[in-house]
Amino acid sequence: MIIAGIAKSSLIDYPGQVACVLFLPGCNYDCFYCHNRSLIDGTYETVPAEDIFSFLKKRVKQLDGVVITGGEPTLQQDLFPFIEDIRALGYKIKLDTNGTSPKAVSYALAEDLCDYYAVDYKAPASRYTEFCGQNADAATVLQTIRILKDSGAQFEVRTTVIPQLTLNDLLCMARELPPLPRYVLNRYRKPEKYLPCDKPKLEQTPYTQAQIAAFLPAIRAFQPNATT
Repeated sequence: MIIAGIAKSSLIDYPGQVACVLFLPGCNYDCFYCHNRSLIDGTYETVPAEDIFSFLKKRVKQLDGVVITGGEPTLQQDLFPFIEDIRALGYKIKLDTNGTSPKAVSYALAEDLCDYYAVDYKAPASRYTEFCGQNADAATVLQTIRILKDSGAQFEVRTTVIPQLTLNDLLCMARELPPLPRYVLNRYRKPEKYLPCDKPKLEQTPYTQAQIAAFLPAIRAFQPNATT
C-alpha cells in the first residue's frame, strides 16, 4: 500500500466522528482545481505502512475512525486488505471516491468493509470532461451513487462549488442525482499547486459561503437534504 500523507486528527472529514485522514496517491481524473495535485503528478513523499499502523495502534479509543481519501483510493490494488487490517483495530472506515469504480464500491458493500462513503459529483454530466479531463464519465459516477443508494449504506455526495458552476449548473446536477441522504456543497478555495495553464480559471472570484447558502432553497426542491 502506498500512502502519501496523514492528517492525524480531523473533526470535519467524517461526520460525527473524530478521525485521522490517510491520503493515497494516483487519480484517473485531472480536475484543474484539485487541492492534492502532488498526488497526481508524483511529487508526494510516502509514509511507511508500518508507521501508519503504529500510529493507529497508539490512538485506539482516542480516534473513532479513519478516512481514506486521495487521489482516488480505489486505484490501489491492495486497498481492501489494507482496510481490513485497519478495521481489525476497531476503527470505523470512511471511503472518499470520485465514483469511477462501481465494481470496487460494490465489493466494499458486499464485504461490509466501510461504514461511510463520500462521492464527489463534480459538474453537470454534459460538462464532466471540461472539469475533470478527457477520461471523465458522469454516467459511471451516477451508477456508483445509485449503487450506494440502493444498498442502504450511509453515504453523502459532495460538490465543490467552483466559480465556473452557475446556479443553473447546480440545479441541473441536483436533478441528475437520485434523492440523496446528504448532499454537501463545499466552498472552493484556490489550490496552492496547479498547472500554469489553469491559472486564469483558478483566479476567478470564488463564491462566498453566504452565496452558496443562498443557493440551497432552490437546490432543495430536488435534493431536500442539501447542505453546506
